[in-house]
Amino acid sequence: MTPKNNDSLNKQEKAALKHLTPTKIIIPVTLGVIVLVYLTWKDFDANFLKEIQWNYHTLFWTSVAVLLVLFRHLILSYRLRMLTGNFLSWLKSIELMFLWEFSSAISPTSLGGSIVAFFLLSKEKLKAARTTTVVLYSIVLDTMFFAIVVPILYLWMGASWIRPGAHSFADLGGWGWSLLAFYVFMTLYGAFFFSGVFLHPELIKRFLVWVTGMKWLKKYRPNAIKTGDDVVLASKKLKGKSTRFHLSVLGATALGWISRFLILNALIIALVPGTSLEFLSQSVLLGRSVAIYLFMAFMPTPGSSGIAEFIFDGFLSDYIPTGLSMIVASLWRLLSYYFYLLAGVVIIPLWLKRVLKR
Repeated sequence: MTPKNNDSLNKQEKAALKHLTPTKIIIPVTLGVIVLVYLTWKDFDANFLKEIQWNYHTLFWTSVAVLLVLFRHLILSYRLRMLTGNFLSWLKSIELMFLWEFSSAISPTSLGGSIVAFFLLSKEKLKAARTTTVVLYSIVLDTMFFAIVVPILYLWMGASWIRPGAHSFADLGGWGWSLLAFYVFMTLYGAFFFSGVFLHPELIKRFLVWVTGMKWLKKYRPNAIKTGDDVVLASKKLKGKSTRFHLSVLGATALGWISRFLILNALIIALVPGTSLEFLSQSVLLGRSVAIYLFMAFMPTPGSSGIAEFIFDGFLSDYIPTGLSMIVASLWRLLSYYFYLLAGVVIIPLWLKRVLKR
């Protein structure tokens, strides 16, 4: 490796390390708190607190929400371990998933988390081709889940799973067109990587070489060629995997996402008196979580902080009274988002200390 390439690699590592700085939580936490304080001041009604029945029912379903957070983390750690061919131990997989999720939480989109994942896995002594396999196949699996689930939800429940009072796509207005645009983009994004990983890996290599042929990107060309070679190797490895392996990681992906969405179901059952436990009602509620996530995935703030809290009430006004909405939203964000910010602050310094020492 030439000195120039070494310098380039060092710059990439420094960029990844800078992205993992615990102080990165300041912006998303501040945005989230500002919006929550504003909406609480605007809509909060203390009388709704009196309606919450603080009993075993509340404790049970709140505990279910916490267990879903832990289950989701374990199932994603299991997927990571499978994708590395059990190279990583259970403990190491759990630790790296915390770092991966933290990176995603402080990025405007989940893409930021995937980019840092290359750095995380390489520091655990995974070969470049295997690292590429893990990250690219994770992207394919996640986008595949949404590509399959969104049409199923629409065919099954119509537009009611997207916004309250919507009986057809026309009722959704701008929300519907935005959701459709996000869905199409995510599907095409996943299809591009699926094609590159399973069908035509050489095309991704040619694409990377072509892009870095531009004058202002030529300095990245050696790394682009190396990444293209890694994609070709990753494709060969994945094509050699059994059907059982692919079904297992796809199943783990589905369980991971569904458990994430069910966190909100459990919190609403716990805190909103009279919430129906009927299967269809809970399915619509799960669908709303899917819709909220699709909007969040394309928002410009880190982890959609501030925006997620702002749109929360509009998506769930038929499930949560306005005066209680911010309490549910705060707990939901605490478990599904701030949990990983706080965990990252604790785990990152320990991980960096060990890696830099090594």
